Amino acid sequence: MKLVLVLLLMAPVLISCSKRNLLLDCSDIQRQDSSSPSGVYTVFSIGSMSAVKVFQRRIDGSLNFYRPWNSYKRGFGNAAGEYWLGLENIHQLTRPRNYELLVDMEDFVGNKAFARYSSFFVEGECDEYTLRVSGFTNGGAGDALSYHSGMKFTTFDKDQDAYSGNCAVSFTGAFWYNSCHYANPNGVYHWGPVDTGVGVSWWQWKNNHYSMKSISMKIRPVQN
Repeated sequence: MKLVLVLLLMAPVLISCSKRNLLLDCSDIQRQDSSSPSGVYTVFSIGSMSAVKVFQRRIDGSLNFYRPWNSYKRGFGNAAGEYWLGLENIHQLTRPRNYELLVDMEDFVGNKAFARYSSFFVEGECDEYTLRVSGFTNGGAGDALSYHSGMKFTTFDKDQDAYSGNCAVSFTGAFWYNSCHYANPNGVYHWGPVDTGVGVSWWQWKNNHYSMKSISMKIRPVQN
């Protein structure tokens, strides 16, 4: 039996709520299921885990981020432009080891800021991809994300926030909303001030009525 190995971090991972291990090479595929046919499989490379991985990026409004649960679970977009890596992929990346998070952002007049968190983890689908984040370091942006720690992910078709309504519908996005948000990186892309408060926002830096030019969320293994 010959298995074709493809190292794809962006491809969706099909996984049940059982605690299934990462597929790291062809031998792992065969160990999990000896009847697996020859073909192309999605695996994760241990060697690649030392690199920084961007799991969310907004830069120009070219991609619609107002999407249903299954899209956010699988991921969408182009890794070279605007995209979302996928909740299952983010979970699988952060499950085996400790990761830190860096959020970079820029406004429309060239000002830049960032927020760093020393611990970042997304729980599995059985826990509705709950966010765990802590260890804030200020890079000028302020801490908009700690308020969202411990929250399940919410989309317009799956309401799991602490609000009486649906935060994803109210703010035209999808995120680990609380009741509702200080951060809305997956909101509607605008070009600066926006009266409705539904833009790509980070409250502690620009408040909810300014939609940023760019924002990216990236992770890397904690450096010991």
